[in-house]
Parts: sequence; structure tokens; C-alpha cells
Amino acid sequence: MARARTENFPVASRLLGKRLHSRLLAVYGFARLVDELGDALEGDRLAALDWVEADLDRALAGRAEHPLLVALEPVLRECWLAREPFARLIEANRLDQRRSSYETWEQLRGYCSLSADPVGEIVLAVLGCSTPGRIRLSDSICTALQLAEHCQDVAEDFARGRVYLPREDLDRFGCSAQDLAGPPAGPAVRDVLAFEVARARGLLDEGEPLLEELRGRARLAVAAFVAGGRSALDAIERARYDVLSETPRAPRRRLAGALLRTLAGRGRSK
Repeated sequence: MARARTENFPVASRLLGKRLHSRLLAVYGFARLVDELGDALEGDRLAALDWVEADLDRALAGRAEHPLLVALEPVLRECWLAREPFARLIEANRLDQRRSSYETWEQLRGYCSLSADPVGEIVLAVLGCSTPGRIRLSDSICTALQLAEHCQDVAEDFARGRVYLPREDLDRFGCSAQDLAGPPAGPAVRDVLAFEVARARGLLDEGEPLLEELRGRARLAVAAFVAGGRSALDAIERARYDVLSETPRAPRRRLAGALLRTLAGRGRSK
């Protein structure tokens, strides 16, 4: 939970009010728990993921055991949240145990439909404004956020034996997986990152019309996600796409400026 402050977006900003803040933070806690089990646990990760899925079922029945699932119980109940998006987040981490790279963008986007898109679907449900059309827009935003994170974390992922940049994109720019070992990032790596950053910006543009359908705190919450994604991409550009020397992060003041521009409808790529 301490990692919430380091995310690209102001997780459950207190501007959203105490109740909504608490609900979104509980959802974040579940997502982080699942990611930690899938990424960092020493031991049988698949067994741990099976256990947390069983505890999700216990939480839905009001009998959770893990503290983070106990915190999620009232949110599941009060917001009538479905099991399926939470189960997809668990499945994404199971996939991480079996697969360490992706050949095409479509394959990676399929992974994002498990690892990222469910978060937006859950958030819309918590906000009480979920519709099929809004979920489709949210999917574009969430996939963009996941792609931005993959771009930022190239070095960290490579150290774990994972490459989330599609092989077809590496090949397009003459970049080998070993080029990701850096630092610093060579010209081919920077070209690939510039391509992925542009792709992520396009996805944010596709999803941003979601803001036009929302009002009040719901609009503020989604705008914060969009602004966080844009700020992360800006940070990568300011680093001249060298994500191997250090992880580019946006300072809080830039996040605040991006949020104001997004709310004013001036965030889209030119």
C-alpha cells in the first residue's frame, strides 16, 4: 500500500471525498496484492494466486481472511461489484508465470485486457457510472496506462526476465532484446520507446471522450488517471526515451498541471 504514492496517478485522491477515497484505495490494495504475488513472491506463485482467488470468493461471501480482502468486502457489497474483473487481474498474473514476452501488439493488448482494463471497469462500477460504452472507452485509457508503465519499467522487467515491448516493434527498429540490458538506451531502444509512447498517446485520445460523459467526482477521478498517463509519457519524452538509465517519473507539480489541462479539455495530443 505504501507504493500508492509512487504511482503515475494520484491514487484515490482525497479531493474525491473520504468515502470514495476509501473505496478506490481498497480496490488498489487488491490489485497491488495480486501483482506482488505474481511478481515478487518467493515460492509457489501459482498456489498463492489460487489462494487469493479463493479469498476473493470468501470476500464476496463476507468471510475474507487477508486484511486487504477484508478491506475490500464492504466495497464489493455496497457497490454490487462483479467477481469477473477481479478474477481477470488474477489471471493476468497467472499468465506472467507462463509467458515472458509478446510477439505482436495484438497479443500484448490481449494481456492488457486482463492486467489493466478490469481496473477501469471496477472503478466505473465504484463510481456508479458503468455502461458498456463507457467501459469500452475506459479500456483504451487503461491499456494506455499499462503501456506507459511497460515503457517506464523496461529495465525492471528485463531484470525479471520479461519483455513487454512487442517483438514485432523491436524488429521494426532493429532492436534486440539484449539492447534492453543497458544503460544507457541506444538509438534503437529510443526509437522503439518513441513509437510506443505515440501509441499510448493515441489510446488516451481514443478514451478521453469518456470524460464528456461524466460529472463531478467521477469526472475528476477518471481525469486523474488520464492526466497521470500523459504525465508519465511526458516524463519519458523529457528523458529522451532513455528508460534504462533511470525510470522516468513525473513530479507532483506536473501531475497537477496535467490534471487541470485534462479537466479543461486541453490534454489531447496535437
